[in-house]
Amino acid sequence: MKDDADVIVVGAGLAGLVATYELTRAGRRVLVVDQENEANLGGQAFWSLGGLFLVNSPEQRRMGIKDSYELALADWLGSAAFDRGREDHWPRQWAHAYVDFAAGEKRAYLHGLGLRVMPTVGWAERGGGTATGHGNSVPRFHLTWGTGPEVVRVFREPVLDAAARGLVTFRYRHRVDGLVVEDGAAVGVRGTVLAPSSRGRGVASEREPAGEFELRAQAVVVTSGGIGGNHELVRKNWPVERMGPAPRAMITGVPAYVDGRMLEITEGAGGSIVNRDRMWHYTEGIKNWDPVWPDHAIRIIPGPSSLWLDATGRRLPAPLFPGHDTLATMRHIVATGYDHSWFVLTRSIVEKEFALSGSEQNPDVTGKDLKLVLSRVKKGAPGPVQAFLDHGEDFVVRPTLRELVDGMNAISPGPALDFADVEREVLAHDRNVDNAYSKDLQLMAVRNARAYLPDKITRVAAPHRFLDPAHGPLIAVRLHLLTRKTLGGLETTLDSQVVRPDGEVFGGLYAAGEVAGFGGGGMHGYSALEGTFLGGCIFSGRAAGRALAKRLA
Repeated sequence: MKDDADVIVVGAGLAGLVATYELTRAGRRVLVVDQENEANLGGQAFWSLGGLFLVNSPEQRRMGIKDSYELALADWLGSAAFDRGREDHWPRQWAHAYVDFAAGEKRAYLHGLGLRVMPTVGWAERGGGTATGHGNSVPRFHLTWGTGPEVVRVFREPVLDAAARGLVTFRYRHRVDGLVVEDGAAVGVRGTVLAPSSRGRGVASEREPAGEFELRAQAVVVTSGGIGGNHELVRKNWPVERMGPAPRAMITGVPAYVDGRMLEITEGAGGSIVNRDRMWHYTEGIKNWDPVWPDHAIRIIPGPSSLWLDATGRRLPAPLFPGHDTLATMRHIVATGYDHSWFVLTRSIVEKEFALSGSEQNPDVTGKDLKLVLSRVKKGAPGPVQAFLDHGEDFVVRPTLRELVDGMNAISPGPALDFADVEREVLAHDRNVDNAYSKDLQLMAVRNARAYLPDKITRVAAPHRFLDPAHGPLIAVRLHLLTRKTLGGLETTLDSQVVRPDGEVFGGLYAAGEVAGFGGGGMHGYSALEGTFLGGCIFSGRAAGRALAKRLA
């Protein structure tokens, strides 16, 4: 099979769409190859909440937030903690370039495509308690008006327009099994044509072979995503020395097609993979009562008020509070020897503080329904949250603490929780609520969060006694470890060109998005600041498309 194309893009997710968009702007002909069907155009980004990391934006300034490139870069580098000479050479450069993009052209670039963001700014990954370490010093999480589907749309539509003009050809259900390399340069791809599938977006599809193919072009861009849907590969790459033993039980935050196949294929062809032990998984996963893909997990995006208990009923140590330091919390939970933990909270907290990650869990913002968005400030849990309270197998709702602990034990995979241990933690919290000051660092963090007006109004509940019936009933949530992002990947230059293990560039081969660690083979280093994954796909896909458009001119 032959197609007349200048560039082959492997993967029809966000990074692939961005690279294709930039190539077609320059009049280049692109062949997009993907193992899934047309329903999955846009890939994993479609399911995202659509958060974008922006620095010194108009939205921040209107909220009274004083941000700058210098502050954001300090936060990024404090979180990344780059400490590897060769493997962090390109990631360091990508980190500087990406923060510059986020503080400069990024908003205008996306605004020009029609993308808009919510007027308030969220404060994700609040950090480990020091000014120099991990975390965002100020709110930087800009929620897209329309969430992930809208981020996809603003690139999908111009790409489809280019397809109508004959510049883009899609080859769905084409699984790449190898790169075609001649004279040291990538000149095409070969693989298996899969039988047609009518499965819906995100649903695991059939893998029945129906033929073979080989396609050629002047260059290949790999944009195939990470490894989060492949638990075997996650465990293989798990950083045991740094994070402890790989969890025995995990649930999955990405569709099954996020399988990491192209990483091994590209490495086998001579590409360099770096920082493969760096990952970004979540600790606040819950099983979806209405799943799309196998072991489909939803992440709770919590406010700071819930008491976080380990599997034995002990409160997590400061500063491992909800929304503060994801990987440090992951490390602590794994060290307990169990793969689950618990939130204990009140109805008042769940109504104001619980949000769920994912475009489908936020129909108001995804559907651009302003009236429905405004209803969030009313009393009562948002509809998707209430659905989990009603149907979620990880949720326990009871009027008294003893009944709550009994309910927790009924769904606990072990060990059994001792009522006296849980009661001690709850009473200790309640004794510290009455004053506007406290030695309890979590209550300090809650009051600090409420000093930011948008959080006070829409996101963080006023401190109160958990055992006050006026704020009941009590709620417990069993939390699972949830697979999500790959922070390492194919090593790339600032033009997104793949590097070989000897440091030389791989002719004709480019990579963007999660498969390249969002740039360079890991621009986040060890930890991410959130709102940075979609932006990394956009930035690296743009770099690949523009570099190739210039090279092929």
